[in-house]
Amino acid sequence: MRASGLTAGVDEAGRGPLAGPVVAAAVILDPGRPLEGIGDSKQLSAARREQLAEEIQAHALAWCIARAEVGEIDRLNILHATLLAMRRAVAGLSLRPERVLVDGNHCPDLPCPVEAIVKGDQTVEAIAAASILAKVARDREMVELDVLYPGYGLARHKGYPTRAHIAALYEKGVTPHHRRSYAPVRKCLAARGPCAEPLE
Repeated sequence: MRASGLTAGVDEAGRGPLAGPVVAAAVILDPGRPLEGIGDSKQLSAARREQLAEEIQAHALAWCIARAEVGEIDRLNILHATLLAMRRAVAGLSLRPERVLVDGNHCPDLPCPVEAIVKGDQTVEAIAAASILAKVARDREMVELDVLYPGYGLARHKGYPTRAHIAALYEKGVTPHHRRSYAPVRKCLAARGPCAEPLE
């Protein structure tokens, strides 16, 4: 069903990390039910993001969270994997928007008009809402992976290339959830040889 005159905001989380999927969200907000305090997810506390994510999911006209897996990131590169996740998020909406606004400077290929807005998560409420959903979903997944793969600090740094994370790669090996196309992971593999999945 096409949502006449309504716009979806789209954003992603997880382009920079060495581990985990890239997650995208698409949100069509309800103009008649404005939400207070929606802003760039990176500027909000984790607790506030969680609270807002619940409100967005409860009150938005439509929302969808989608992803591109590590294998797709390695095969396609992170830009194309991100655009794939965005397409999946828009395709998963229960309403078809007439227009899509995307954070950044690249547009996914969609069956409706789409516009990229640099720093859109700071200026467009629907994009900001999408950024919150994407980051909350991805952060939760990294906390779950931290339980399965202790010692990497995934719950703390969410897969980003901190000094502690890179040291853990050399000490413990590369997990199936690490992006082998990323330089720090490639260097670890070259130094250690093919790394088996770390022991639980």
